[in-house]
Amino acid sequence: MSRAKALQYYILTRLLLAPLMIWTIVTLVFLLLRATPGDPADAILGNRAPEAAKQALREQLGLSKPLLLQYFDYLGDLLRLDLGTSLTSRGLSVWEVIVQHFPATVELTTFGMAVAVIVGVGVGMIAASNPNTPLDIGGRLFGIITYAIPLFWMGMVFQLIFSVQLGWFPLGTRFPVGAEPPPTITGLYVLDSLMTGHLGEFAIALHYIALPALSLGILLSGIFERIVRVNLKQTLQSDYVEAARARGISEGKILVSHALKNALIPVITVLGLTFAALLGGAVLTEVTFSWPGLGNRLYEAISLRDYPTVQGVMVFFGVIVVIASIAIDIVNALIDPRIRY
Repeated sequence: MSRAKALQYYILTRLLLAPLMIWTIVTLVFLLLRATPGDPADAILGNRAPEAAKQALREQLGLSKPLLLQYFDYLGDLLRLDLGTSLTSRGLSVWEVIVQHFPATVELTTFGMAVAVIVGVGVGMIAASNPNTPLDIGGRLFGIITYAIPLFWMGMVFQLIFSVQLGWFPLGTRFPVGAEPPPTITGLYVLDSLMTGHLGEFAIALHYIALPALSLGILLSGIFERIVRVNLKQTLQSDYVEAARARGISEGKILVSHALKNALIPVITVLGLTFAALLGGAVLTEVTFSWPGLGNRLYEAISLRDYPTVQGVMVFFGVIVVIASIAIDIVNALIDPRIRY
């Protein structure tokens, strides 16, 4: 079988398996929510609410039905793309909650990943091109430390130093309270302010996102530093690099034009999957910085046992991760001729 046909078969197989992966995520979310101790009616209405009101809420949520019937009703709603109505957002549908909060998560994740890639690839290149030197040791320590530090702890330390003590960065929101944000086009304040020519709002939006993005990006950069360092170090010892050196090509050109290109192939996989995971899991950063994204909203919904919102947001995040994993596999197969299926 030719590589083109094998690749087509692989892509088709992955696409056919995608619904199975999504169904697994949907089922796990449903079962885990039902297995969590406590009564959603008590969490939402309070222990002192009348029993009649609690029973009415259970009827609204379908919790009075047998578990299997609840499950089939849930699947039927999902097939109609009906995620339900949020119980803690003044009657908004779950789709409206997602549309309202997801742009903030995308913006934070994008800037955080940009910081992670720039810092991680840069430190990894310096460490790999100076093996067994203090720069190499420093790069390894940087990767280990940033990988090990808890995200919430780093976020609190950054807030204490740069916001409370030095006063360089604001806290707790995406834009000043009472100020008018840029006109909404994409929901991303930095991009919307550029698209509409509001440079003042652009500077403000950058100022507000800087500290959360730096905290997230620096801690993620350790992942990329370790991958780049290991792969680049191996690539610099390969035969074609030695041949390039024998032809008199400078070390800088060998590093950038020859070795780095191949060393970055694994980074693409990690970059895509990490970005997708962050879209669905930047909860710690958003809660630590009170960032009004979908992760923070999910945390609130879990605390209040808002079943429809938790289920809808988790399924939404799961679909994103599944799609991203398939897309990354396809991109890797297209750019790396060594991959065979």
